[in-house]
Amino acid sequence: MVRSHAHRLNKKVRKLALRSALSSKQLNGNLIIIDDLTIPKPKTKTVAVQLKVLGLESALILGGEKVDPNFALAISNIPQIDLLPQQGANVYDILRRDKLVLTKEAVKHLEGLLK
Repeated sequence: MVRSHAHRLNKKVRKLALRSALSSKQLNGNLIIIDDLTIPKPKTKTVAVQLKVLGLESALILGGEKVDPNFALAISNIPQIDLLPQQGANVYDILRRDKLVLTKEAVKHLEGLLK
C-alpha cells in the first residue's frame, strides 16, 4: 500500500501565508496593479515589448475571474512569466517570481478572501 506524506494546513495558516507573501511583495516594491489584461490580437511580440517597458522579466500575473484568451495565448511563449486567474492565487507561485502583477479585479478578490 502506498503511503501519503502530504501535510494539510489549516485555513488560517494558508490565509496568513498568502497575506505575508503579498505584503512582502508590497514592501519590496515588487507589486504592480493594472486595470485589465485585454488585448485585441494575440501577438507575443507586442506583449513582450510592453512587459519589458514595465521591467518585468520574472513575474506572476493574476488576472480576473476569466483571463482574456488573446492575452493568455500571447503570454504563453514568454519564459519566466506566469499567468493565473484570480482563483489560482497561491503562495508558491507568488514567491517564485520576482514581480507580482494584479488586475483591479484580482485585488478586489484578494481583499475579500483575506478579510
